[in-house]
Amino acid sequence: MDYDPQDIEERWRERWAETGRYEADSEDSQDATFITVPYPYPSGGMHIGHARTYTVPDVYARYRRQQGDNVLFPIAWHVTGTPIIGAVERLKKGEEEQLSVLRDTYDVPESTLQDLETPMGYARYFIEEHYKRGMKSLGLSIDWRREFTTNDERYSKFITWQYETLRDRNRLEKGLHPVKYCTNEQQPVTTHDLLEGEEAEYQEYTLIRFGLDDAVVPMATLRPETVRGVTNAYVDPEGTYARATVDGETWLVSEQATEKLRLQAHDVTVEETFSGAELVGESVTNPVTGDEVPVLPATFVDPDNATGVVMSVPAHSPDDYLALREAKADAERMERYGVDPAVVARIEPVPILDVEGYGDVPAKDAVESAGVESSNDPELEAVTQELYNREFHAGRLHDDYGEFAGEVIEEIREPYRDEGIEAGHFGTMYEFSEEVVCRCGGDVEVAEQDTWFLRYNDEDWKAATKRVVENMECIPENTRDEYDHTIDWLNEWPCIRNYGLGTRLPWDDDFVIEPLSDSTIYMAYYTVAPRLREIPVEDLDRDFFDALFYGADAVEDPDPRALDLREEWLYWYPVDYRFSANDLISNHLTFYLFHHAELFDEPQWPAGIVIMGMGLLEGEKMSSSKGHVVLPGEAIERYGADTVRFFLLNSAEPWQDYDWRTDQVESVRDQLERFWNRATELLPAEPASTFDEAVPDLERVDRWLLSKLQRTVREVTEAMENSETRAASQAAFYGFEESLRWYRRRTDRSRPGAQWTLRRALETRLRLLAPFVPFLANELHEELTGTPAEDAPWPETDPTLEDATVEVQERRIERLTEDVNDIVDVTGTDPDRIRVYVAADWKRKVFDAVAETGPDVGAAMSEAMSDPELRERGDAVNDLVNDLVELVRDLDDETVETLAGLDELTVYEAAIPFLEREFDATVDVYAEDANPPDPGDRAGNAVPFRPAIHLE
Repeated sequence: MDYDPQDIEERWRERWAETGRYEADSEDSQDATFITVPYPYPSGGMHIGHARTYTVPDVYARYRRQQGDNVLFPIAWHVTGTPIIGAVERLKKGEEEQLSVLRDTYDVPESTLQDLETPMGYARYFIEEHYKRGMKSLGLSIDWRREFTTNDERYSKFITWQYETLRDRNRLEKGLHPVKYCTNEQQPVTTHDLLEGEEAEYQEYTLIRFGLDDAVVPMATLRPETVRGVTNAYVDPEGTYARATVDGETWLVSEQATEKLRLQAHDVTVEETFSGAELVGESVTNPVTGDEVPVLPATFVDPDNATGVVMSVPAHSPDDYLALREAKADAERMERYGVDPAVVARIEPVPILDVEGYGDVPAKDAVESAGVESSNDPELEAVTQELYNREFHAGRLHDDYGEFAGEVIEEIREPYRDEGIEAGHFGTMYEFSEEVVCRCGGDVEVAEQDTWFLRYNDEDWKAATKRVVENMECIPENTRDEYDHTIDWLNEWPCIRNYGLGTRLPWDDDFVIEPLSDSTIYMAYYTVAPRLREIPVEDLDRDFFDALFYGADAVEDPDPRALDLREEWLYWYPVDYRFSANDLISNHLTFYLFHHAELFDEPQWPAGIVIMGMGLLEGEKMSSSKGHVVLPGEAIERYGADTVRFFLLNSAEPWQDYDWRTDQVESVRDQLERFWNRATELLPAEPASTFDEAVPDLERVDRWLLSKLQRTVREVTEAMENSETRAASQAAFYGFEESLRWYRRRTDRSRPGAQWTLRRALETRLRLLAPFVPFLANELHEELTGTPAEDAPWPETDPTLEDATVEVQERRIERLTEDVNDIVDVTGTDPDRIRVYVAADWKRKVFDAVAETGPDVGAAMSEAMSDPELRERGDAVNDLVNDLVELVRDLDDETVETLAGLDELTVYEAAIPFLEREFDATVDVYAEDANPPDPGDRAGNAVPFRPAIHLE
């Protein structure tokens, strides 16, 4: 029976669909396990990275079913927000890059493109033709009755209930708040909408309000305390600047800054624009010191950053120090822009603080000690950051700072800034830590908007969410601190958009709830989704969901249908494991914890989260826009779904990054085919469970394999309990395959005992492998026993088949075989006779001393020397103790104890027929102290459990 994965897999897909195999309903007689994974956002097709995301939880779902649990593993579709709208707009405009992605990367037929020109037409195509088809092809054990899209009417009613409840509990507030704002779409965006700058953070700059005649020339800084050290300012002479009325005052800033200020709730009118060169040579007044400082030209000034005017503090900023030095050296350029070089030459750094380890001008010391000579030196950034950190944590201000004199910067920066704002010397402005670009291609700026936001900064809400983290299982464990860290820094989160797909804000139809905010408790919706379709939309009001989630006492006249659904929800909840990506800890996953902590009681809080790593393709990051992806359908058609699954699961643990490499995938395909071929050799003429019948006579090597099988069951089970899918699949497949290879060498496989042993091992392994390669495992198990592997219980260890002694005995024979092969390889001989010498009795006494004391050389020597016979052997015992301590150091106590009771001579004598067959030579086994023939003078080299060997 040849291995044809496409034929086998299609038959099982049809069978699962016809029987509704994975449809899960509440049953009191079974334990419930609820597993979820982030629902896909179908703004494009499914690639192999997505395949792993959904296959890992599927493996755990299948495992729990074999353990006897009633498992719910659902999926839905996230169509909230604007990315799909943006993709549709780019398609309608005929943008070549978008068309290329659709045609070339995702194989959308030309005749179908028109169907994608509406948001839901676009989404539905990728849902049906990519995600659902791919998931079904992979054999994901999903309950398809529970799927929904986030713009379904009933789902919107559920989200409406959520946000009305949060508002009533004062977890929502309206007010000015900084948001990421797409200047193209003219609305707020969040992390999921970004093409670049996903990790960008808001930075609140202090604006130092320098003056020029009747105008304010604001300069942004993150270090307002350095204002007394400003010696000059810089502008881009080629940039465009503006004279603008800002909140009734005249400001001189870059043209780009006027739009930033307008977005940040300032009233801005541009009166005129001019070249930055017109500001060069002017002097501006420091609002704190009253000093006049010159404005110099500089190409490093970015008019698109903050106000486009930069203040210079050369005593405490290494880059400012070098820039000033370079300006002094470039008199010609200064003159070209109308600046007297003598004015520049007179500028000297003005120190404003002392910090241990640096002189009066810390920036000068920093660059000179680092050997940095130019502002273009890549080392400059690190030097600057190191000085900034030292000054922040240990820098003490000079006497000019009055009440702040002598204080450490870390302790007074905010109070000093606040005092400056109150005095009218400072203002504030937001800017990003890096460039941010929307998926639509538009620039993203910081905007202050009057918006509704979630109050994640509420201390009691944070405390409750930390209790969720404290009580849940975090896999891997080191992610626990990441959740706590995110909870600590999260503040208000804007939760609405001006437009897009999704649920309207219940009390203001002009706004839509944004994607990360409408995807926090949708897991609860899965539990009731199929039955909610039977209830008219108009009945799904606040009281209905209150009764569903809070019980009969929550409303005056509870709807019986809601109370009935409540039983369904309580049966499945909480979510036992949510499998999700590591980068979602900083937003979605922590939001998920916040909302569950607020809306549900502790018994319904999330029980566990498993973090997933990222995928590479041939060593490089996958990119749909560049066509650097593998589509699951193509991979399955080429290799088979089981191969795709097994590679994705076997190449790394879930939380580790993995790399899809074609040559390795092909190797997995070959390995599965070899497994299939070996298995089919063992299949009976008619399927039947043969293990209830009388067990035939078993030899020691049979008992050895069966004992190894029990260890494998234990290893795989322990790994699965920890969601270690790689360790589990490695043990079940590759690890046991090593044992089988040895077994095949050691025994006559035609024996009834061997046939029974091999079938028992095959049947157990197929059950262990069923979560990983369900098509192959089900097919073979059914041929073997009449029952699919997934319908058979998860294997349990059989204590009657565990035998530490026989495992240790067989390992000695295996080790002896390896040693003989090593000698043959090194010497290039083809021996006619092999002599094996087992260590003398006195050497076994030394081993007994080491076994008694453990791997402690001193204690072992003391124990050995208490025996008069051994004491007489002196140095020989000392040398042997050291050798044997190394032997037992890496062994567990059970193995050491078993070795202590092992009769080596008998073990090797019993293996003589095998050894003679293996090496086509006569094999003699002797005890070293029985005066055996020793033509090679080797017997004395024998060590307990490492016999001496002579080849003739």
